This record gives sequence, structure tokens and C-alpha cells, in this order.
Amino acid sequence: MISRIKVVNDVGELVSIFHAADTDVKRRLLLDLSTSWITMPMIEEKYGQEGKRALLYLDKIKLIESQWITGQNGPEKAYHTYYTSVQINLLGNLSDLADIIYATTMPEEELAKFEKKVESMIGNSDGVFIGDAAEALSMSQTLIRGLVRRSSVLQIKGYKITTINGA
Repeated sequence: MISRIKVVNDVGELVSIFHAADTDVKRRLLLDLSTSWITMPMIEEKYGQEGKRALLYLDKIKLIESQWITGQNGPEKAYHTYYTSVQINLLGNLSDLADIIYATTMPEEELAKFEKKVESMIGNSDGVFIGDAAEALSMSQTLIRGLVRRSSVLQIKGYKITTINGA
């Protein structure tokens, strides 16, 4: 087995790492993915809809890899963790750290409200600039980045926030 190390150099990436296993389903799925290749039907059978959402989140933050395997119903996509270890190398000021801790521990209901606000700012456009969102929501760019990294519906592309299904 090849040993790959995920190096975290950005304080904002901590939110993604901490939320990779923040529920029992995510934790168990991550452990299963680290030991074998698992298909989506296997995940749905064992973990239900929450397992499917967890897999999509792990894919969004690029902690898993996929490959096609031959299953009972023909070719199926199977998933496995890409990294075997995580190394955290960062230096941040206390205000950034406070924002990251807040983004990590924010209740799901508040995160959902944040996502809806940003989605309405995006509307039919190709995204909203992080700076514009920070100004409109009276939040720091670090907090915005942390919340977007935690989100299952938003992503950062360059300097813009977009929806995962959007541009």
C-alpha cells in the first residue's frame, strides 16, 4: 500500500479535516474507506442517505479516491481513502483561529442559514466573490472560507463561492 500524507498548511482547511468525521456515520464510513474499496450501493445499504451525503462530503474535500470495479451488476464505482496520514503545519493569528473554531463548532441550523444566504447572493450568477460575501454578511473572509469548506452545498473556486452543482 502506498503511504500518502495530506499536508494541511491553511488554517481554514482544519474545518474540513475536523468535519470529515464529526458524526458517528462519517467516522465509521471513513474507517471503512481506509480499509477497503466500497461502492455507493454498499454505503447506502450500510449507512443510508447520511452515508451517501458523508461520501459526497469526503469527495468534496478530496480525502477519497475512486476507481471502477466489476461488481454483481457490472461496472461500479468504488471509493477508498486517498491519504493514510494527515500532517498539520500551520501558523495563524488568534482571530483566524477563533473564526476556524467557530466555523467548526457552529450548529447545523446556523450553517444552513448561512448556506441559504450565500445561495441567494449567488442567485443565477456564476458565484459571489468571497470579499463581497464577507462584507455583505459582516463576517471575516477566514470565517466565510471555513464555513464554505464545511458546507455540503457550497465550494470555493478561485476567489468566488459557488454552489457545488453550479459553475
